[in-house]
Amino acid sequence: MNNQKQQKPTLTGQRFKTRKRDEKERFDPTQFQESIVQGLNQTGTDLEAVAKFLDASGAKLDYRRYAETLFDILVAGGMLAPGGTLSDDMTRTEFCLFTAQEDLETMQAYAQVFNKLIRRYKYLEKGFEEEIKKLLLFLKGFTESERNKLAMLTGILLANGNISASILNSLYNENLVKEGVSAAFAVKLFKSWINEKDINSVAGSLRKVGMDNRLMELFPANKRSCEHFSKYFTDAGLKELSDFARNQQSIGARKELQKELQEQMSRGDPFKDIISYVKEEMKKTSISEQTMIGIVWTSVMSSVEWNKKEELVTEQAIKHLKQYGPLLKAFTSQGLSEITLMLKIQEYCYDNIHFMKAFQKIVVLLYKADVLSEEAILKWYSDAHVAKGKSVFLEQMKKFVEWLKNAEEESESEEEEAD
Repeated sequence: MNNQKQQKPTLTGQRFKTRKRDEKERFDPTQFQESIVQGLNQTGTDLEAVAKFLDASGAKLDYRRYAETLFDILVAGGMLAPGGTLSDDMTRTEFCLFTAQEDLETMQAYAQVFNKLIRRYKYLEKGFEEEIKKLLLFLKGFTESERNKLAMLTGILLANGNISASILNSLYNENLVKEGVSAAFAVKLFKSWINEKDINSVAGSLRKVGMDNRLMELFPANKRSCEHFSKYFTDAGLKELSDFARNQQSIGARKELQKELQEQMSRGDPFKDIISYVKEEMKKTSISEQTMIGIVWTSVMSSVEWNKKEELVTEQAIKHLKQYGPLLKAFTSQGLSEITLMLKIQEYCYDNIHFMKAFQKIVVLLYKADVLSEEAILKWYSDAHVAKGKSVFLEQMKKFVEWLKNAEEESESEEEEAD
């Protein structure tokens, strides 16, 4: 047996050095730039012709490698240096987004050019998003008119789903925010976005990328308030956006409040302190008592590990709620708050199937604890209930409601006799 290592076969033959040189010429960015600029100069302002030229050129030019160069030229007329100024080379075109007319119709036509290009060459999608992110970081290097055109175009592209709302992260750049560039750009952007679709489209896209609660960050820290945001965007004609942001802040504040409330309960803080803290937060965040009783109910019901057996969970719930009666009572001083609580109980018992048989017992307990009034229970029974589990819960409450009505009639007849 031969122990020597077997020699590996080697490839012999002449190398074609010209291949590397050819490749270098073929992928030369200067040549690529000249080809695109020449084509745009020939098509001029005819955007249909521009789209056809770009479609045909993709077969001859390397869009994949030089996507950034391509998008720079289409937007600014030439390659952009860091900061947003045009590079010193003379290969430029006057036919680009930044030299186009500053109106929505023209920007919609440009959006179509980009849309057709990316639909034809799908691999450009990522490069295009990166380009938009970069352009947003360069905003200070552009004129006001150039910014406006870019904002309108970006809004249209966002509305049509050509790019992800994650590109807006660039607007949170500290320098852009500090100098007010981000907020001014956002006005134009959101106007064109809402014009194309509606506020629901904006809300959905922002939620998808976790940016629905970050709109306040378009302003410096000293101006980052709901009031300032609301005034700025309402004055700019975007009341829908300011209402959305106010609502999002309110949702955020409610979540924080619920989290703190649950922590206080788990620590066993005295009800007096919890009530005082919650009422202070209600004043600060303008949360109504109707909203607050919903948060308190959810917190109370989330603060315990419930038994999975239906026959045991009712007893556990009664014991637990008896303890928290004073806390619930503190936030049911109004009839509407009581109805809200009734509806929350109904929904909870329906959504958590083990509680289906506990509904009536919970309501009676809270009636005895002066949390729910006779009027609220009768109102819920007659017409204020929701559809969830309606027939089951109304049947459960039937005897108690009859008892309440009889007690009310007896009370009225006693008063008449006394008169």
